[in-house]
Amino acid sequence: MTAPFRICFVCTGNICRSPMAESVFRARLAEDGLDGLVEVDSAGTGGWHEGDGADPRTVAVLCAGGYESVHSARQFHASWFAHLDLVIALDSGHLRELRGLAPTAEDAAKVRLLRSYYTGPTADAGPGQESGRTSAPDLIDGLDVPDPYYGDVTGFEECLEMIEEASDGLLAAVRAAVTAPETGQAVAREASQDPHEPREKESA
Repeated sequence: MTAPFRICFVCTGNICRSPMAESVFRARLAEDGLDGLVEVDSAGTGGWHEGDGADPRTVAVLCAGGYESVHSARQFHASWFAHLDLVIALDSGHLRELRGLAPTAEDAAKVRLLRSYYTGPTADAGPGQESGRTSAPDLIDGLDVPDPYYGDVTGFEECLEMIEEASDGLLAAVRAAVTAPETGQAVAREASQDPHEPREKESA
């Protein structure tokens, strides 16, 4: 594909979870050699913190994890859907709000929950048991990255761990999209395909 694949991570105020996800995923892309093919940024559903840097606790845990933390908060706008391939929501509230904001059904389909890409065992699964997610994970409880804003740094550390785990699955989906022979909308559909839902069979 010639045009860059564009992803925007979205949380509430764009100072905690989404800048954290942006930094982690940008690092994953660089490690995988895809940083020249994929553009990543972040935003918030609200504009309360526009122009502010990331929360100091976000900066602290990112720096401790070896990630970059340069950031300026901004608000997500519906017009952005036109140039984005994926819009990654950090919790189910953002998912609903963003899908409601989408101008078209095709744009709404671009919105995914970050943790829907996590394929490892859940915290409440027994030894050797997988999460059991088989379809429509956006509608299953437990896929939110919780808002750490009102807690201490421990909550930010837990968020970082969740984001890192889910980023591996998201990276795999994006890698498949940008290295596939298809272009344009077909590429976008490849990465926005729910990783836990069966794909439609191609006609012979």
